[in-house]
Amino acid sequence: MSRIYDNRLRLLKEAHESLITRPNKKILPGNGIFERYEYPILTNEHTPLEWRYDLNPMTNPWLMERIGINATMNAGAIKWNGKYLMMVRVEGSDRKSFFAIAESPNGTDHFRFWEYPIQLPDIDPSETNVYDIRLTAHEDGWIYGIFCSESLAPDAAPGDLSSAVAKAGIIRTKDFQHWERLPNLISPSQQRNVVLHPEFVNGKYALYTRPQDNFIDAGNGEGIGWALIDDITHAEVKEETIINHRHYHTIKEVKNGEGPHPIKTPKGWLHLAHGVRACAAGLRYVLYLYMTSLEDPTRIIAEPGGYLLAPEGEERIGDVSNVLFSNGWIADEDGTVYIYYASSDTRMHVATSTIERLIDYCRHTPEDKLRSTTSVNSIYRLIEANKLVMAEALV
Repeated sequence: MSRIYDNRLRLLKEAHESLITRPNKKILPGNGIFERYEYPILTNEHTPLEWRYDLNPMTNPWLMERIGINATMNAGAIKWNGKYLMMVRVEGSDRKSFFAIAESPNGTDHFRFWEYPIQLPDIDPSETNVYDIRLTAHEDGWIYGIFCSESLAPDAAPGDLSSAVAKAGIIRTKDFQHWERLPNLISPSQQRNVVLHPEFVNGKYALYTRPQDNFIDAGNGEGIGWALIDDITHAEVKEETIINHRHYHTIKEVKNGEGPHPIKTPKGWLHLAHGVRACAAGLRYVLYLYMTSLEDPTRIIAEPGGYLLAPEGEERIGDVSNVLFSNGWIADEDGTVYIYYASSDTRMHVATSTIERLIDYCRHTPEDKLRSTTSVNSIYRLIEANKLVMAEALV
C-alpha cells in the first residue's frame, strides 16, 4: 500500500508542477486588437494538492481526492509588488464559491495559488455563496473588493429552493492579508454586478451598478448604472443613472454590466463590459469596450459596435456554455493591457493588448447603428475607402 501511495503522490506532484510551469504563448496573427494565448492560465487542476487531498498515508492510503474543485473563474485582478495577482472565484464540487489569490511573475503563465484561500469576515448568517469580485485600488489608499453575496430569498415559497437574493458585499485591505468587511451595499434593486470607480467624483465614491428586478432578470433595469456614494463604510444607492443602455437585437439585449473598473487613459476612461443576448442555445455572454470622458465619467465618447471578445473553440464548452466573463484586467506601466476572462464558468484565460490599440479600436470602429442596412453601409464605406487607398498606391 505504501508503494501505491508514494507512486501516486509522485505522479500528482509532477503533473501539478508541470501544469503550473507550462509556458504560454500568443496565438498569432490574431485580429490586431488583442492576442489570445494557447492555454488557459488557471483551471481546477491548478489548485494546490493540499486543498484537495489528505496527504496522510495513514488516513488516506489510496490518496483519494477528498475535496473536489469544479472551476476557477471570474477573477478580479491587480498588479501588486511587481506581481500579477488574480483574486479568483474558485468553485468546489459542492457548488460553493470562495476567493483565492493566484500570483504570476509575468501575467500570462506560471500562476500559482497562495497557500490558503481567503476567509471573509462572516457578517451575514443568511449568506450562502460569494463570487465575481472586482478589485479597485482607490485614491483613498485602500484596495476594495466588491462581490456578489447570494442568499435564498427570505420570501421564497416552501419547497422553492431556486429563488435567490443578490447583494453587493464590500471588503477592503492594504496588504491582501488582512481584510475588513464593510456592510453590504443598500440598494432599491438587486445588485449582482457592482464596480468601484478608482477616483473620487465630486468628493464622493462612485459605483457602476446593474439594477435588476430579480436575481436573474434585468427586467426594467436599462443597463449599466452610475451612483455616487457619500460613505463607503455605509454605502447606499440613493440615486442611479443609466450610462450604458441595453438595446434590442444587439449583443446586450438581455443584460449588460461593467467588468473590471475602467482604466484611465489620456483620451478618456476605457471600459470593459459584458453583454448578454438570448439564442436557441440559451444566454450568450460576450465582452465589449466603450470609453467615457475624463471630465465626466458618465458621458460616453466612443463605443464600437459588436463584441471585442466572444467564446471560441473550447472556450464555448463548460459548466455554463457559450459564455465569456471578465471582472479583471491590468494596465501595466509600459502600456500593455492584460485582459483576464473566464470561459463558460469553468477556467481562466488571458488576452493581451495595449492602451494605444484599445483606444484606436474604440475611436475608429463604427458604432452599432442598430439596423442591418446601416451595418451594410459601414462595410460599403470601408470598401470605398480601401479602393481609394489602393488607387493612390498605384499612382
